[in-house]
Amino acid sequence: MNRFALLLLFCTLALCTVHAQPNRRAYRRPMAFVTDTVMVHDPVMAWERGTYYLLSTGMGISWATSTDRKTWVVQSSPFIEQIPAWTRDSVPGFQSHVWAPDIIRWHDRWWLAYSCSTFGKNTSAIGLMSADRLNGQWKDEGCLVASKEGRDNWNAIDPAFVVDDNDQLWMTWGSFWDGIQIAKASPVGGRMKGATIARRIALRDTTKAEPNPTSRYAGRNAIEAPFILKHGGWYYLFVSWDYCCRGAQSNYRVAVGRSKQVDGPYVDRKGKLMTEGGGELFLEGDKQKYEAAGHCAAYDLPTGETIFICHGYSTKMNGTSVLIQRPITWTADGWPTLSK
Repeated sequence: MNRFALLLLFCTLALCTVHAQPNRRAYRRPMAFVTDTVMVHDPVMAWERGTYYLLSTGMGISWATSTDRKTWVVQSSPFIEQIPAWTRDSVPGFQSHVWAPDIIRWHDRWWLAYSCSTFGKNTSAIGLMSADRLNGQWKDEGCLVASKEGRDNWNAIDPAFVVDDNDQLWMTWGSFWDGIQIAKASPVGGRMKGATIARRIALRDTTKAEPNPTSRYAGRNAIEAPFILKHGGWYYLFVSWDYCCRGAQSNYRVAVGRSKQVDGPYVDRKGKLMTEGGGELFLEGDKQKYEAAGHCAAYDLPTGETIFICHGYSTKMNGTSVLIQRPITWTADGWPTLSK
């Protein structure tokens, strides 16, 4: 069963969310607004009762809603009003600016993973919440997995769920350091089954890499933001290469590989392992509409269409990060390509 069928339909919500303030007599929360160009970073989508929800990095998780994926209502309040206190205890310097969420419908419940970190450091944690409905009350399920500087050579951010043919939920994650990780997930109570034996499934070849322009801590292994799409008997691993978060100076781009097994090995079209620097270039900036693009998600729709979403650094808007949505088509040998 494909992932979008599990969610009933997945799509994008993007946003530019205003941070919710404590309740004060004189304070009035800004109004939501409508737009066809959503400013967003690290987008994922879900669908429920005729409405698409677009979640992304922001204060308490930014979000927007749409009925057609063309016109979006950017919500003014955070998607999660109260970030659990344990996140600030576990990650020094973290407050409420949540990175790179992911969301999935599994076993009749929504599961939301979110990243808690500070830029360029790998003392990080991936938290978990659950709810019956997307617009319902979210329950703290604790920490799924955490990394600590000096203890772990991987970074617990950028989670993405996938369900295999045996209805087993997996989570992949990772950014820089030792690359992209995957492990079985057991969400009840926030426990991550197999977290201590997580398997690495993708890594960059850093022999010719330039020094990291964004962080001296993270090193040159510029790979992050994994997302796995199950389609046509294959698991497709999308990753982002190079550097985000620098506006028009960003050089983010997306690569893909595939495997018959959810935990790999993943290879590119030439058969090169993604753990050895392999990966098929899938999307990069055209320097006309977008300077760079990355941190993606992809979904099979019940209509038979496959969609790809990510954020792109707009050339026209001086590097502002906005939502990109493109249809995926498939080659005769089963590789994804982007339609216009």
